[in-house]
Amino acid sequence: MELSNWNIPVMALRGLTVFPHMNLTFDVERSISIAALERAMETDQDIFLVTQREIGTAVPGEADLYEIGTVSHISQILRLGNTVRCVVEGSQRARLKRLWQTTPYLQANVEAIPEETYSEAFQHSPRTEALLRQTYTLFTEYAQMAGGVAEEVLTTVMDSRDPGFLADYIAQNINLRYTDKQEILEEFSPYIRLRKLNGFLARENNVLGFEHEMESKVRDQLVRSQREQILRTQIRVLQNELGEGEESETDELTAYREKITALKLNEETEKHLLKEVSKLSKQPFGSAEGAVIRNYLDVCLEMPWNTETRERLSVEAARKVLEKDHFGLEKVKERILETIAVRQMNPDAKGQILCLVGPPGVGKTSIAISVAKALNRKLARLSLGGVRDEADIRGHRKTYIGAMPGRIIEAISRSGSMNPLLLLDEIDKLGSDYRGDPASALLEVLDSEQNYAFRDHFLEIPVDLTKVMFITTANTTDTIPRPLLDRMEVIHLSSYTDEEKLQIAKRHLLPKQMAAHGLKKGTLRVGDDVIRAIIRDYTRESGVRLLERRLAAVCRKADMRLLSGDVKRITVTEKDLPKLLDCQPYPPTLHTDREEVGVVNGLAWTEAGGEILEVEVNVMEGSGKLELTGNLGDVMKESAQAALSCLRSRAAALGIEADFYKTKDIHVHFPEGAVPKDGPSAGIAVTTAMLSALTGRKIRAGIAMTGEVTLRGRVLAIGGLKEKTMAALRNGIGTVLIPKDNVRDLEEIDQTVRAALHFVPVETMDQVFAAALCGEVATLNHEERPVAAFAPIPSREAGGDAALRQ
Repeated sequence: MELSNWNIPVMALRGLTVFPHMNLTFDVERSISIAALERAMETDQDIFLVTQREIGTAVPGEADLYEIGTVSHISQILRLGNTVRCVVEGSQRARLKRLWQTTPYLQANVEAIPEETYSEAFQHSPRTEALLRQTYTLFTEYAQMAGGVAEEVLTTVMDSRDPGFLADYIAQNINLRYTDKQEILEEFSPYIRLRKLNGFLARENNVLGFEHEMESKVRDQLVRSQREQILRTQIRVLQNELGEGEESETDELTAYREKITALKLNEETEKHLLKEVSKLSKQPFGSAEGAVIRNYLDVCLEMPWNTETRERLSVEAARKVLEKDHFGLEKVKERILETIAVRQMNPDAKGQILCLVGPPGVGKTSIAISVAKALNRKLARLSLGGVRDEADIRGHRKTYIGAMPGRIIEAISRSGSMNPLLLLDEIDKLGSDYRGDPASALLEVLDSEQNYAFRDHFLEIPVDLTKVMFITTANTTDTIPRPLLDRMEVIHLSSYTDEEKLQIAKRHLLPKQMAAHGLKKGTLRVGDDVIRAIIRDYTRESGVRLLERRLAAVCRKADMRLLSGDVKRITVTEKDLPKLLDCQPYPPTLHTDREEVGVVNGLAWTEAGGEILEVEVNVMEGSGKLELTGNLGDVMKESAQAALSCLRSRAAALGIEADFYKTKDIHVHFPEGAVPKDGPSAGIAVTTAMLSALTGRKIRAGIAMTGEVTLRGRVLAIGGLKEKTMAALRNGIGTVLIPKDNVRDLEEIDQTVRAALHFVPVETMDQVFAAALCGEVATLNHEERPVAAFAPIPSREAGGDAALRQ
């Protein structure tokens, strides 16, 4: 067909390219392609074959097809079910001008592209000859490395001297990407076409070279591994022939059996371990299962099954150790000594699990270490903070790769004793996720009624934990699950008072830091007043860790001065602290020390100890709004509302205007607004400040108060009295109003504090008003306010419940 333009059916090829004068066989599945074949067979058997740009396009449009394709003649078609196999012969390159039909088959108007021809002189020129030789060399190299190239293809290539035909023929018969083949098809110049093909051939040869190199490396590695395996098998056969291999394996099994028998374990455990030895004897040499069994037996035999330390059950000896290592904490020491006394009276009694709960730095971990020293028990510490996997407690099944026993069994094995003291640190920081809940796994461990036969997933044999003494530590009980907390006896450790910190610093911290910094005794003198100033102005904590760091800073400065050679002995005074420790990070707490209207000193508890919490109340003309500021929590806001209701219900008796809640705006503010505050213990302070602001009566100087208020004016008990009273003494307060129900807590307060403060127990707000309000009338906004009749503040000599001096 010699027309330059014609309308013929079109078949879109996926991943295939047909070149002119080439035969190609392929299968057709798409309905539009089969319909195009049938249409071509009905006419002159010519069809336009063009490659799709994207293989995944199911119904291609004109934009989805390359512009250049090949007009081909259908030589043969064969139906195979839903598939048609066809044989085509390429005729001529052609350009797709317009695809004017897409259903039921593709049909387009195409334009023939004539072949370029060269003169006889150009075809025999040296440049053409060099290009042909390069092609022969590259194709020969390709055929050698790729393999599977037919002999007739190689012969045709070597006999051809037409650059255009040679480029098309090689591109059709080698493994190139369809985009590369399309690039060859779209090049009309035979010379340039063959040069491009040579570039593709060179690239393919490089790729094949790398493939052969990698295959060679893999093959060499496999050969090496097989060779080593064959040699090992030969060695084992030779050893067996000589009797050496069997003897070695027999010795190992005999050693395992002798060790198991020598331990004199209970019948169940011994039978289980001997069964594992029997399994090991049946395993082939070097098997993975044999390695697992050996590891399991080694772990089991490393357990200190019959080893126990001789416990020193002496209350007096334990008391000496605890007193030497720790100052204060009297209740904690007493409870531990009671546990030791019970074991001294009944050594076979089941041990209780103690849980030491307190803020950071108060000595929970060091107390457990001292207990282990006092009882002569081995100590093993387990930090549970951040543990989220149940297998950390119970272990992994031994069949898993890298399996190991849980932390409990590992700690016992590490201690070398079946009666160690296990310190489970930070038990309140256990986590849980998809791998299980480690807190639930601890329920059996910490239950004296169940842990006589604790089964670790790795060991799979019962382990008696009744002789193990468990001590756990936590900062709070809020995050400990209730079932786990129920198995432990909680001992609360409160924060240290300033006097306790002073004694700890003198007896323990300062000598320790002087030794750590190379200071001999006498080269550095730090008086009690200086240590008190460091505690008051440079630390704010419940424990003593920051205090120890401050003392370490003083020792470092002393080292620098001693090395200068000017002095041989350094005495630190309170005036030297700003130079040694920089400026005060914790200035004195804001509080009023003079008689004022509407300003009351409250007392607050924090994790770092107690603080003065000043309450300010201002009354203004308005519409009865109550404004609460100072970063207050819901409980404290409700307490302020209760205080206002208490005053409204007794306005006449208190000398307040009956309609003050309609005509006055009351603003209650707690200074240091950036610090969150919550709790009901400031109730009586808010009530007193409100009454003072409404009546114009001043608050007595040097007085502070704490207590919860009810709507009926009752004063309820509060917590943290020890820390709050320490804050009052530290800030120069002389009189403290406390709820009467808290009088029993005064026994726990330091003797120094009890002697320095005047405590006034109160049951009702009338007693609070009588103790806190002055009798004079103050002028506010230039108006006089009536004064209610209150009883005077009780004298310290009156005795009884009205005035209690401890």
